[in-house]
Amino acid sequence: MNLDDIKSALLNSYEQDGGINHLDGVNLPTQDSVQQLASDYMHLIFPGFFEETCLTKQDVPEHVAQLLAKVETRLRHETEKSLRFAKNPDPTKHAQELTIAALNELPRLRKIIQTDVAAAFAGDPAASSVEEIILAYPCVLSISLQRFAHVLYALGVPLLPRMLTEYGHERTGSDLHPGAKIGGHFFIDHGTGVVIGETSEIGEHVKLYQGVALIARSTAGGQALRNQKRHPSIGDRVTVYASTTIMGGDTFIGSGSTIGGNIFVTHSVPERSLVVMEEMGLKVLDKNAHYASLRNDWTI
Repeated sequence: MNLDDIKSALLNSYEQDGGINHLDGVNLPTQDSVQQLASDYMHLIFPGFFEETCLTKQDVPEHVAQLLAKVETRLRHETEKSLRFAKNPDPTKHAQELTIAALNELPRLRKIIQTDVAAAFAGDPAASSVEEIILAYPCVLSISLQRFAHVLYALGVPLLPRMLTEYGHERTGSDLHPGAKIGGHFFIDHGTGVVIGETSEIGEHVKLYQGVALIARSTAGGQALRNQKRHPSIGDRVTVYASTTIMGGDTFIGSGSTIGGNIFVTHSVPERSLVVMEEMGLKVLDKNAHYASLRNDWTI
């Protein structure tokens, strides 16, 4: 076929296979714009780290004013598009309100993101400086974007939160849903392959390694399970080692626990447990007994 034949075939496909067309519909948020929004947001959160020239304290007020104006305009436009897609009755007004509400959260987000950076530095002896963490560790981008996206998600903004976290996913290999509730001092070491589902809840001082997945049980329910608690909850001061999957909305990992690598966990474990793989299957040991006494009632 020549190009005219291919064009005719495509036009015919648009008519016959309409499920993946968006023609004569509202203007959707664009990936390029969302990626620029993500970049400008990171510049606001980490002033002086991503600029091409040195940023002095004297420069900061003007720098922040310019960046904030760009972020406000872009966020308002993309939010309005998202609201129009969701058939909001007054998308222009609501986009303005939601944009200001989201931007009001930036100082709070900086405080909690600072704890994430501190957790990464404290938790990795390979890190030589905080600067290295911010510039080179993928968790900084993925977690920072998730926290901003979570604000938009909680405000009820459609489409845009997921597009922000998917940009982080594309850049880092970590898939963090904007609906997940994540406490402070959160560290994802290495990052590749981490999945955190929409209804996951994560406490303070939690450390995940590469390949960890907090997932829902796969059932025939599909869309009928929307808005239900489908993903696990993790208590405070929990470490989960590489390639472990924790599944189910009723699964809770008690505070102070350590979950070994390459494990599939489908049941809750009590506080201060050590979950390991032995020849006969998974064992949950009591940390308070220095890993010596087997908790047979919690063998899973």
